[in-house]
Amino acid sequence: MGNRADDEGTDVTIYLRPLTDTVHADTPTGAPEKLLALLDSLGLERKTLPTPGPVYVWHEAPAHLSEGAKKQLATHAVPWLHKAGYVVHISDDVWDTAAYTDAVTAMRHQSAPAPPATLSAPPPTTATVRATGRPADGRRR
Repeated sequence: MGNRADDEGTDVTIYLRPLTDTVHADTPTGAPEKLLALLDSLGLERKTLPTPGPVYVWHEAPAHLSEGAKKQLATHAVPWLHKAGYVVHISDDVWDTAAYTDAVTAMRHQSAPAPPATLSAPPPTTATVRATGRPADGRRR
């Protein structure tokens, strides 16, 4: 069993697993714990497969996310990985330009990586608003 990071010579290769909506992030065989922990901190879930030979390790976007949210999460990780000095390849079918731009902006304002707030926090609650009638203060807007 090989992986795309080994095949492509990258530190991380992010792609959409064929015939699924699973977003994979492959790291080279024997990748350092520092890289694996960074991927964990970015919201990707670590998966392992022990074999009689090496233990295979990869990351996936959480299965409970929508396909679009998985792509956003994966793309959001790219600038943080680059900042840490890793070589990353992300396939076009996963790339989300807006998520990348948001991540770069967030990176400029904080020192530690975190998954996008829209993906890690529960959705905000909304208040019920009447569709008709005057505003509570009696003025028209």
